[in-house]
Amino acid sequence: MRALVLGVGMQGRAALHDLATGGLFGEVVAADRDVAAVAAEVRARGYSTVSCRGLDATDPSALDRLVGEGFTVVVDLLPADLMGAVATAAVRHGAHVVHTMYVRPDLRALGPEAEAKGLAILPEFGMDPGIDLVMLGEAVRGLDEVTEVLSYGSGIPEPAAAEAPLRYKVSWSLEGMLRSYHRGARLLRSGAVVEIAPDAQFEPEHVHEVEVPGVGTLEAFPNGDAIRFLEEIGVDPSRVRDAGRYTLRYPGHCDFWRVVVRLGLLDDGPVAVDGLAVDRRRFLAAALAPRLAYREGERDLAILRVVVGGTRGGRARRVTYDLVDRKDLASGLSAMSRLTGFTASIGAQLIVRGEIAGRGLLAPAKDVPYAALVRELGRRGISLAVAEAAGG
Repeated sequence: MRALVLGVGMQGRAALHDLATGGLFGEVVAADRDVAAVAAEVRARGYSTVSCRGLDATDPSALDRLVGEGFTVVVDLLPADLMGAVATAAVRHGAHVVHTMYVRPDLRALGPEAEAKGLAILPEFGMDPGIDLVMLGEAVRGLDEVTEVLSYGSGIPEPAAAEAPLRYKVSWSLEGMLRSYHRGARLLRSGAVVEIAPDAQFEPEHVHEVEVPGVGTLEAFPNGDAIRFLEEIGVDPSRVRDAGRYTLRYPGHCDFWRVVVRLGLLDDGPVAVDGLAVDRRRFLAAALAPRLAYREGERDLAILRVVVGGTRGGRARRVTYDLVDRKDLASGLSAMSRLTGFTASIGAQLIVRGEIAGRGLLAPAKDVPYAALVRELGRRGISLAVAEAAGG
């Protein structure tokens, strides 16, 4: 069997490592625009089953030719706007495909054809979205009625490395983070829909504190549409009292970014500087990224927490899932890349082995077996903690 990894950046390197060392595939092809960098990575790690290809994925014919070379599964870690092209090529040529980004309309349209061909399209299967969705699916199935759904995600430096001015360092895309800091949110509070404007995510009334074992007190601010999220995991929003999706950061983060937002530095649209149009977020990302970089030997933390409350057998119950991972200094793979890239690789392997049995367009909360994911994460040194208590 052959696997194809498209995009060998931070997350792609982790997926490639996992596929190359897992023993399931006779050949893994790693494709990226910067083929020299990928080839150097492969040589340095001694992957005997990996070959490298240069690819400009924005060229539809080049992408289609590569995907058509006879792969069992494609692991797509390219930018989100290429998801449809990748999935279309995979289904055309008879390959399963795994994505880490949120599902898009063009993927939904491919679902029936993929199902008819016995192929799986698994989107939203990285860290967040991905592991969190499988946690939520398991928690919801364990309750008779769901009245509370809270999810938290974070990528931050471990406390010993959090000396930067914002106690934050870049383990993902800083420009992407800035976009998420100005997209607003929708929550449920006491059964009422709360619409949070893009310039209000960091306002004090929307921020609360969370205690994470082994890390300490973090502050949580809303990020994303929790109501659409409920619908995706099969929960009726009209029966839920409280729901929210939140990002976690060290205390003080929200105070700083609230000022930045009020100054308009994250607004859409460019500003004119000496006759040039300058994108505000791109400028900030370019200016800040060098000052927020990890140094050699420093570790990042990737954190997921899911809280689901409701009733079982007429009694109120509240279940909390916690996952905290740290950079692996031996492999050099960051926690964020491990939880994203490893998870995508796990999804590909579970599909090929038949442990993910569904075909067509899949949903992690419904179609990925929780026990199988926990087992595979555990094999990679990543463990989940689950606690249940009265309440909800």
